[in-house]
Formats: sequence, C-alpha cells, structure tokens
Amino acid sequence: MTEREQTAREWREAVEREDVVLLDGFHALKHALRFGARVVAAVADEPEAVRALAAELAPDVEADVVRLVRGADLRTLLTRIHPTGVAALAVRPDRAEGRARLERMPRSAPVVVLDNPRNLGNVGAVVRLAAGFGATGVVTRGDLDPWHPNVVRAGAGLHYATTVDRVEIETLPHGPVYALDPEGEDIRALTLPDDALLAFGSERHGISPELRARADHLVSLPMRPQVSSYNLATSVAMTLFHWGGPHPGGPHPGTA
Repeated sequence: MTEREQTAREWREAVEREDVVLLDGFHALKHALRFGARVVAAVADEPEAVRALAAELAPDVEADVVRLVRGADLRTLLTRIHPTGVAALAVRPDRAEGRARLERMPRSAPVVVLDNPRNLGNVGAVVRLAAGFGATGVVTRGDLDPWHPNVVRAGAGLHYATTVDRVEIETLPHGPVYALDPEGEDIRALTLPDDALLAFGSERHGISPELRARADHLVSLPMRPQVSSYNLATSVAMTLFHWGGPHPGGPHPGTA
C-alpha cells in the first residue's frame, strides 16, 4: 500500500466518526488551527502547495500545516474540492464545555440567537461575524444544525473561535433578550449590554411568537421605506457593530 493509499484509508475511517466535522479549504483549516481545533486528518492533492500557502498567509500555523497535511487523491475522497486543494477533519468541541461558556456570567460580549434560520450559508456567515466581533457565541433554535458541513464551510472554520450550539426556548442562555423586530425601538437610541442575547428571526418570517414573548426589548434597524428587509448576516453585522465590537486591547482588525 502506497503512502497516499494509506492516507486515504485513514481519512475514510476518520470521516465515519460522529464527532468530526469537515474543514473545507485552507482558510477553514487555518482558522480552526488558530483557535485550538484538534485536527485528526488533513489531505491535499499537492501538499507542498498547501504548505506554501501556510508560509505566505498563516505563518503562525505553518508548522502545524506542515505536520498535518498529507498527499491524497481528493477526487476519491470528496464530492466537492475546494479551490485551495485541501480538506481536513477536526473534532467537534465538547458541547458541555461550550454550554458552560454560554451560561457563565457576567459575559463580556453578547450571544447571537438565530430563531429558526433556514439558510445554511447565512448561518455560517453569522458565525464568521460573531468570531470577528468577539461575540460569546451563536445559538440557533429550530431544526437546522449549526454544525452542518455547509455552515462550517460558510463560516470558514471559525466555529472554533466562538461557541456554536442549538438550543430550545427553555434553554436559552441567561441574559436580557433584545429581539430584532420592525416594530421595535430604533437601535440608535439604545445601548446594548455585554450580557445581551441578540435575537434575529428567520429570513422569511422574522421572530417567532414564542421568542417575541420572551423578549425583554424589541429593537429595529434603520431602513429606508419600501425596503422590506436586510439579509440575516447583514442585520447581525449592523447590530454587533452598534454593540461595539472588539474593545481596545482586544482583537485587532484583519483581512483573513
């Protein structure tokens, strides 16, 4: 058995594990490594090209990429190959530890609540925003799995930079609920506290009646008349920006 065949065999064994998620592409692998993911397999058609990417774009994790990435024929392992030509499998974070982080008070940053979201890509974009702004976490209500491979792909591996989980109305983390709703108070007149739950409705129907009833405050975003709505991720970005984002001494702006 060749080295590539052995690598492919180990990948197929690892992908059957229930506790692993697919990291699709170099940026997902880079982010996951930066934030402590335990990567159990990483494969590339051209490992040297991926190592060169690491040296150029992410020297902070270059040693890990060199150690992990092994050659394999991706066409035999994946139905869709990322343009960067690399994929990895990482262990999903411990759910109990994540829940404890969500519940820990006082919080230094809000939790984003997505109420029955429907679009996987939108949820991934929200995770990416939450990671960038330093939010405590992203929780979803409904049947969408926030760790679905398409969500992780859209989030560029930044699930490992925040806490991501699915909850019920009864198990929402502690804190005042600020629900985004067209009938709410203009967000520009409000100060959003660090321990807030910032709740956003589904792309089509908005906040559900049960979460609306649970809300402590209804909040609206400024919008031109006759414009029906913003994209979900855009609404989250506007709200987190209003909250304040990374504070002095915290994360610095980046391009990746």
